[in-house]
Amino acid sequence: MTRLLIKNGLCIDGKSSEPKTNWIVVIDAEKIVYFGEEASYLLSGDETVMDANGGTILPGFIDTHVHMMLEFSPIAERLATPFSFMYYQAAQYLKTTLQAGVTSVRDALGADLGIKKAIEDGLIPGPRMQLSINALTITGGHGDGYTVSGNIIDLLPSDYPGMPNGKCDGIEEVRKKTREMLRAGAEVIKVHATGGVLSATDHPEFTQFSLEELKVIVEEARFRKGVRVMAHAQGTEGIKNAVKAGVQSIEHGIFIDEEAIELMLEHETFLVPTLLAPVAVLETAEEAGMPVTAVEKSKEVIEQHHASIAKSYQAGVKIAMGTDAGVMKHGTNLRELGLMKDIGMTPMETIIASTKTAAECLGWQYKLGTLETGKLADIIIVKGNPLDDIYSLADNETIQVVIKNGKVEKNTLE
Repeated sequence: MTRLLIKNGLCIDGKSSEPKTNWIVVIDAEKIVYFGEEASYLLSGDETVMDANGGTILPGFIDTHVHMMLEFSPIAERLATPFSFMYYQAAQYLKTTLQAGVTSVRDALGADLGIKKAIEDGLIPGPRMQLSINALTITGGHGDGYTVSGNIIDLLPSDYPGMPNGKCDGIEEVRKKTREMLRAGAEVIKVHATGGVLSATDHPEFTQFSLEELKVIVEEARFRKGVRVMAHAQGTEGIKNAVKAGVQSIEHGIFIDEEAIELMLEHETFLVPTLLAPVAVLETAEEAGMPVTAVEKSKEVIEQHHASIAKSYQAGVKIAMGTDAGVMKHGTNLRELGLMKDIGMTPMETIIASTKTAAECLGWQYKLGTLETGKLADIIIVKGNPLDDIYSLADNETIQVVIKNGKVEKNTLE
């Protein structure tokens, strides 16, 4: 079988503090079979050579918080859209995300097993997916589409085959609902531990679920199927409850305090900042028909959000890149790296957060996240050196080559 040899590019492997020069990557089928100095590789004559033209070779990026089944739109538009249309929209979102250099995602609610199967079976192009199916939420909390009019208008439909409704209250209901998500194919359990920006009837600082309820969710996920739990957690008390209960990652983390940071360090909890989410709410408010309440809450929390992520980073909390894509347009994911730099991370640290650490957050570190012999061949080539201008990654034209599982999905070098 023909091997693909990639050469003539700066190599950022996702784990080292400095890039490597005069190194090559060799792919055979779906795996990296050689990553090292070009001079040490013995050509077999079966290689096809890809010239990176002086660009940079990196692991495929991993977004640990996306919603592939939606892009926020005005209520009237959602009400006028047939149910099945969302699957055709999702196919475009998935392709756009992959073309942007994101080769793996963790879907934080909305995608069912059919979406993942369509990608794996080659029906549609898209990133590798880890599914949460739907998020667990309390009655009247973040994720409950009840509006002050008394009508229920959810961001996405639920209660259809393969997509259980996520509302649950009390120990026995959360236990059963967790089991329903696992039965539907959840590979990670998503729980709303606090209120949020986009929900109409709560606030980011509101606490959802008791510590005891959260512990039951973690128990059902971890001890029955070894599944991790991710917690939408913006308010201080909800963040602490989630960490104490044993969740693996805190999503958003707007009101993190020093005690929460100490708990996260003690429990080795990941932080997924989604710095782009409130920024996008403000940028797209008119176009996307964002609720007035969401705009006001975004204005209220955006500075606090940046400050919380900055002090968490400075304290040594493990940060994994995630965007909340779906709140903003898919394919704009890599803007998040520039925002992480803005809170104090170095360009190399933002790349490691988007590759190695993100893979660890998903439990995929043994097969993804770094350029290493034996790992799956998820590789991108970008123009220039992103360490000189991390913001350049936000331009999809900067992403010249995308390889997923050894298959070239995009190539503008030719």
